[in-house]
Amino acid sequence: MPTDHDATHPPKNRYANAPMRADWTIDQDWSSYSAAEHDRWKRLSARQLALLPGRACDDYLAALEKLQLSQSGVPDFAELSARLAPLTGWSVVAVAGLVPDDVFFDHLAERRFPAGAFIRPEAELDYLEEPDVFHDVFGHVPLLADPIYARFLQAYGEGGRRALARGQLAELARLYWYTVEFGLVSTPAGLRIFGAGILSSPAESVFALEDTSPNRIRFDLERVMRTRYIIDDFQQSYFVVDSFQSLLDACYQDFGPIYDRLTAQSTLEPHEIAPGDRIVARGDFHYFRAKANAA
Repeated sequence: MPTDHDATHPPKNRYANAPMRADWTIDQDWSSYSAAEHDRWKRLSARQLALLPGRACDDYLAALEKLQLSQSGVPDFAELSARLAPLTGWSVVAVAGLVPDDVFFDHLAERRFPAGAFIRPEAELDYLEEPDVFHDVFGHVPLLADPIYARFLQAYGEGGRRALARGQLAELARLYWYTVEFGLVSTPAGLRIFGAGILSSPAESVFALEDTSPNRIRFDLERVMRTRYIIDDFQQSYFVVDSFQSLLDACYQDFGPIYDRLTAQSTLEPHEIAPGDRIVARGDFHYFRAKANAA
């Protein structure tokens, strides 16, 4: 139902009532972005580009250049897809916001990345709960130009269909969270960021690598799938993959036996160290304790 908005207080997501297709995609209508919205993208992009060298993984930084991701305004998804498709067969499709799990998995399995079309309002420039075009495109899309990472995300979509059928979506969601959104990768130069939730956040780009608060633990598939996560603050634990190939190898298997084993195991809290963990850095949790004491 259409909603009236005061012109001085526009809706946060102006695409919320956009006509939607059966697969939940919408028209991006790139020409409708205002000068203020393009400027917002420009400032967000410039801030992250200043922070990410030496923090983001080289694959991500190289993909930014390869895709010629716009720094001057919100990218046109059609133009971006035309550059991405010849590299890995992926495309970017516009959605109004979060989509149902089955729709999300279907898009990934068919090499389509559903990206929110709206850009965050000025008042929420530093943090927004719902993914917007900056998080989705700046954070997620560049690594889709990497063939190995792109295969991993497609395999994740295929696996999501099976997880839904088994009723074990929570375990699979944890894998996405701790890799695609908040993953770190080990490189000869040290730990680097590849998770989109970190890459699109100025504060977490520093916190994830340099703060002494969080645990940093070597990636183990079943360990990650047992671990709850935090949605409204920095992560208490980050998981470190050896490479995108090792991540693909770990996940390119039948998850059925894994799900069977997980049903008999306890769930771990975000801060916990578990037996057998290969710890890169044990957190001192000073940030989290300070917040708890101030509450």
